[in-house]
Amino acid sequence: MRAAALRGRVRARAGALVIAAAAVAVYGCTVLPPLGPRAVSTALEGSQSTRLGQAIVPLAAAHPGRSGVVALPDGSNAFATRVLFARSAERSLDVQYYIWRNDLTGTLLLDTLRSAAARGVRVRFLLDDNNTAGLDPVLAALDLHPNVEVRLFNPFAMRGWRPLGYLLDFRRLNRRMHNKSFTIDNQVTIVGGRNVGDEYFDAAGDLLFVDLDVLAIGPVVREVSRDFDRYWNSASAYPIAALVAREDAEAGTALAERAAVLLGQAGARRYLDAIRHSSFAEQLVERRLPLEWVAAGLVSDPPEKVLGQIPLEERMVEGMRELLGKPERQLDIVSPYFVPTHRAARAIEDIARGGATVRILTNSLEATDVAAVHAGYAKWRRQLLAAGVSMFELRRSWGGALPAAGRGRFGSSASSLHAKTFGVDGRRVFIGSFNLDPRSIDLNTEMGLVIDSPLLAGQLGRTLDERMPGRAYEVRLDDSGKLYWLERTEGKVLRHEEEPGTSAWQRAGVRILSFLPIDWLL
Repeated sequence: MRAAALRGRVRARAGALVIAAAAVAVYGCTVLPPLGPRAVSTALEGSQSTRLGQAIVPLAAAHPGRSGVVALPDGSNAFATRVLFARSAERSLDVQYYIWRNDLTGTLLLDTLRSAAARGVRVRFLLDDNNTAGLDPVLAALDLHPNVEVRLFNPFAMRGWRPLGYLLDFRRLNRRMHNKSFTIDNQVTIVGGRNVGDEYFDAAGDLLFVDLDVLAIGPVVREVSRDFDRYWNSASAYPIAALVAREDAEAGTALAERAAVLLGQAGARRYLDAIRHSSFAEQLVERRLPLEWVAAGLVSDPPEKVLGQIPLEERMVEGMRELLGKPERQLDIVSPYFVPTHRAARAIEDIARGGATVRILTNSLEATDVAAVHAGYAKWRRQLLAAGVSMFELRRSWGGALPAAGRGRFGSSASSLHAKTFGVDGRRVFIGSFNLDPRSIDLNTEMGLVIDSPLLAGQLGRTLDERMPGRAYEVRLDDSGKLYWLERTEGKVLRHEEEPGTSAWQRAGVRILSFLPIDWLL
């Protein structure tokens, strides 16, 4: 009996030791390595002598204190513009994104960065690590090039089992870098809502993320470059070499070979055509690009926000509010993920009750790609409508008969809104990465440009006036306080008593999600 009991205790202790060892091993896999020695670098100066610089410097001198801007609403043109300007780079490319897909457009743009480095351009590539699963071998190989450095922002220590990393280090990993910028020779920058991937450049098939970027030259480019520097040199930006072993990198020729194969496929033809037909880069070099010269300023969260160290008054939302000013006549909000905080909802209601016209465009339930976000948004509709706010929800489709030429900034045959833009009084606009939701306000870092531009603000207003009624459901309240949706199609107005284009199961799922205390995560 004693021997059996002794053996039992030994087995129990051995089991406990195994469990403890496993726990230590798992914990060790979730702890980031020491940041170690890391080169501090900044945007390269002296690029006035490059081909782009020689074209831009005289233009900027003719418009002191102003930045030249032009909107990029079309997806394929936004892709082509990035490629062509990257090909024009002579000194540097500073690239910062939240998502970079390992798909057609993602691979072609990565190969464009590689080609630039091969001709001597310094490439600094900063990616948020939340969506890089499967990209480690590609990025590690790119980083081995002497002219390329890849850093991952707020990275996962556990490279394989990322969901487990979330479970064990949720407080840190739940905060992400949502910024998006593409800066060439410290002379031209592209800032906006687009990530890099087929769905953001109109190549994903039946679901397109309708989006908006702005290309800028002049003083605001230096602001974007300085902002890139502070993220690049921050405590959350880890060299990929500290996370991925050199031997795990793919072959140095693999990226170019994949790109060559993709270029031979039918899906690449429209992008090759877009590159051939886009003249933005050449027009800029020849000083023929129709730029609007405006006062423009960058608003951006400090990188330390992901460490939970930034008080509200230092966050981007406060700077954006200050630069946009208080709306007196009109406020237009375009936000795919619209989940206002109590403070934001009160501010919007006060603006509407003060006499300004307030319009909000977000995704309908049938068009959204995140049902939980719709649940967070839906609970605010009655309150905002009662305050006099006009609310519109983008439809997933408005019919296959719509000709390609008629598909404008906010849509295609099947769409999900992804643009983030605000317009104030037909004069000032914000274009960037910021959604009006708790995640953008409190958790993620964001960036964008506030532009004093009657032209861009007017384009936004006209688009909402002319196209939104036929491409979005208008949400209204009846006399009893019940919601209904108006659909305008081919001169007819249809009334829906339930969220259109959805099933009872979808609506029930959203109701269940709305009861969960998850708004702070959305």
